[in-house]
Amino acid sequence: MDADYKRLRWRCRRGTRELDQLLGWWLENRYTDAPGELRTGFAALLEQQDPQLWDWLVGLGAPADAVQAGVIDEIRAQHRV
Repeated sequence: MDADYKRLRWRCRRGTRELDQLLGWWLENRYTDAPGELRTGFAALLEQQDPQLWDWLVGLGAPADAVQAGVIDEIRAQHRV
């Protein structure tokens, strides 16, 4: 496991178990095979505040950035949030 992955794993630990699980799922299942653009988009998502992330994940809006929106869509499709 490289240092970037470990850093992202730590940043996936949020204030709620639900966010931890949803973000952790993408990191564990998609990150290593994802193109660099998606990896960068995922890292940028982790900069957002928890309430904003939760709203996006439950379908109350979407990130303006198309790549970040793609990551959110993948998580929602997998978990039917």
